[in-house]
Amino acid sequence: MTRSTLLALLGGANLLAGCNLAPKYVQPAGAVPTSLPSGGVYPPARTEGVDVSRIGYREFFTDQRLQRAIAQGLENNRDLRLAAANVLQARERYRVERADRVPTTAISGSATYTNNPFGAFGAQGSAAGAGTGAGGGTSAGAGAGAGAAGSSNLEFYSANIGFSAFEIDLFGRVRNLTEAALQQYFATEEAQRATRISLIGEIANAWLTLAADQDQLRLSRETLRTFEQTRNLTAAQFRIGVASELEARQADTNYQAARNDIAVLETRIARDRNALDLLVGAPVPAELLPGGLGEGFATIGNLPAGLSSAVLLRRPDVLQAERQLIAENANIGAARAAMFPTISLTATVGTISTALSGLFGGGSFTYQAAPGVSLPLFDAGRRRANVRLAEAQRLAAVATYERTIQTAFREVADALAQRGTIDDQLAAQTARAESASVAARLSDARYRVGVSSFLETLDAQRTAYAAQQQLVNTRLARTSNLVELYRTLGGGLN
Repeated sequence: MTRSTLLALLGGANLLAGCNLAPKYVQPAGAVPTSLPSGGVYPPARTEGVDVSRIGYREFFTDQRLQRAIAQGLENNRDLRLAAANVLQARERYRVERADRVPTTAISGSATYTNNPFGAFGAQGSAAGAGTGAGGGTSAGAGAGAGAAGSSNLEFYSANIGFSAFEIDLFGRVRNLTEAALQQYFATEEAQRATRISLIGEIANAWLTLAADQDQLRLSRETLRTFEQTRNLTAAQFRIGVASELEARQADTNYQAARNDIAVLETRIARDRNALDLLVGAPVPAELLPGGLGEGFATIGNLPAGLSSAVLLRRPDVLQAERQLIAENANIGAARAAMFPTISLTATVGTISTALSGLFGGGSFTYQAAPGVSLPLFDAGRRRANVRLAEAQRLAAVATYERTIQTAFREVADALAQRGTIDDQLAAQTARAESASVAARLSDARYRVGVSSFLETLDAQRTAYAAQQQLVNTRLARTSNLVELYRTLGGGLN
């Protein structure tokens, strides 16, 4: 066999390796309605505005401090680093599987010394297979020569290059394993993107929660001063006999409640800081922290509604589930191919001589080609069970894919349901807080001139305080709802 013959044999094997036993992939459909909810509590259909799945967080979040905090988190967060490491692992696994589609060659050399002419022929055979198994499953063949005339000592030198047990992928087993590894690699990339989007949303919500709690703390401190003035006034009136002890105790109750709120909020703010630092992966500089939520306009406010549910198919977690489904589809092809014979080829070319100086001389060329076929006769149903296992895993992957889409649909629908009424809630709560504040001032003025009872004043003050607290919570809910829509619709990363 010449070198051209060997290369022709390899080329023919590659041409034969065209059979694929994997089932044709068909994307599952019908898991959710064709459009997102509309009507009723949902906002009216409107497609104008930005495509939230295409814009980056720098365009969506308008506060530069929040932008910089998110950028720091994308650089330092440990969960994101873990996701990136998983991508690297999956990529190298794919490269390992892909390498099996190409014969791995190895080069070897050997020298044999013997004084037994019969052993010389055994040594000759050993030299012929000296390279087999080198290079982690590859082979280099060998040759042999005759001993020097008239000498009781025989010497053999050989140099060889070749490969061992290279599987000719007639039925697509190796190709499907490679495809499965490739799809798993793509799936980990989508998982990394999903982690990034989730992290952006979590950092934004943690930052906004800290801002809202700072507003709550500011409100509690202002209210404490008001309650303290009322408490001091009532205590003085009680001492001179104008007010009862009941009124003094009621005023002190409001004052102590505000003190408690301040202590709770100071602890909550410290915990908010800790949560934000954990998400960012490093202490957040003071200049990046919010001073308060204010009116709650830290994001753009014009998001589309009434979109097709097909937009969910672009979400990274949905794409990850689909990639895993395609990988399971390929695994079925690999399991089916294992039911057929495994055809392998070992081939080497080299040179052999009885003298080291003649190793590359004329007439020293040698070759070896050894095709092999293997098919287990009895394996107690192992291969058939592997096929059924792969098919069952594909069914599980289909269910996982459909459940992922349904979960995505529910998340977007929930966010849209809140969005449809949150502006009305905010308007009502703003008006309520304003009315409660005016009522508290009027009640206090009426009490001071003796028109209203002290109980009415205390009740008005408590109502105004609660209304202001609820207003801050409603502003936070509105902004968090926009962040949730951004995340659930697969917001961009840049």
